[in-house]
Amino acid sequence: MSLRLPRLGQTSATERETGLSALEAEMKSEAAAALGRAGSRAEAALARLADPEALAEVGREVLLRQAAEAVWSFFIQREACGLKDQRQVIADLGIPRAVLVRLGAR
Repeated sequence: MSLRLPRLGQTSATERETGLSALEAEMKSEAAAALGRAGSRAEAALARLADPEALAEVGREVLLRQAAEAVWSFFIQREACGLKDQRQVIADLGIPRAVLVRLGAR
């Protein structure tokens, strides 16, 4: 004699996968949005570092610190999304060596 679980409240395998797929899609969407926001913050901080008016107003050290923090956050978010290689991003954004040194890069 074999026992079967009651069918009340049970869903088929495809219904369970659909619910899980919707959750996974939502999580991936939020991760992508967070990555985009972090990238925008890094770009803005790097642009401000290159702005002569901002340099005169705030000072290079403050802008370097802000840029390094924004780039570091962007790198961390990329790694959380499974993107480990930062070399292309460094080239694309033109991240200055002074910022990379603050992150511990050589």
